[in-house]
Amino acid sequence: MLDSLLFSTHELMLAMACVFCTVQIATLCTTVYLHRALSHRAVTLARPVEIAMRALIWLTTGIEPRQWAAVHRKHHKFSDAEGDPHSPYVHGFWQIQLLNYFYYRREAANPETVARFTRDVVNDRWDRLFSRTWLGLLLFAGTLVVAFGPLLGAIAFVAHVLLYIFLNSSINGAAHWIGYQRFANSARNMWFLALLTAGEGLHNNHHEFPGSSRFAQRWWEIDPGWYTIAILRSLGLAQPAPSVAIGD
Repeated sequence: MLDSLLFSTHELMLAMACVFCTVQIATLCTTVYLHRALSHRAVTLARPVEIAMRALIWLTTGIEPRQWAAVHRKHHKFSDAEGDPHSPYVHGFWQIQLLNYFYYRREAANPETVARFTRDVVNDRWDRLFSRTWLGLLLFAGTLVVAFGPLLGAIAFVAHVLLYIFLNSSINGAAHWIGYQRFANSARNMWFLALLTAGEGLHNNHHEFPGSSRFAQRWWEIDPGWYTIAILRSLGLAQPAPSVAIGD
């Protein structure tokens, strides 16, 4: 086969394992920093941890934090109603599940949304670097090419981008459409999605208590984002905000 002349099955499996790991790192930083810390102020991270997570987000996602926070806060303000930037009830399930990225980009590019919903987010000197989102992705792609070669590195980069986008689309699409509900809001809990998204799949819980840095409400609900925050707290590197008491 042509593929075998270009790279071995072992090399392909190694590259895909790397992709899974990089997506998990990107997702963990997204939920801990972008979502729980920046958007909801549910946890305060020590400055070195914050900068490290911002750097990883810059390298692996190309997301501009202030834009992400603005779009997410608008989503909560108009959750699954007119004005929600990416509601499957407003725009259609498959529209969000498959095209969520474009709905996000449209809202993120709206200066009125960013100005209105992130008045408290102040740019600092690190934003001079991290605002160059294309540079972070270019460095990440270059690292994969160096590690796996031009073709396999390019495949790994595309796979990383598509998997990250798919998981995030599933939070805005499937996790507002499929799963169990403990509380009377339109979001759903999906334990399997939570496992793959560092706890983000516990979306019904999150919409009920958006100010809580812990999404799990039962001992068996999986929330790696919270586990990370708990470890950082034990090291004196994170301080969760006071929030609603968690269930059993």
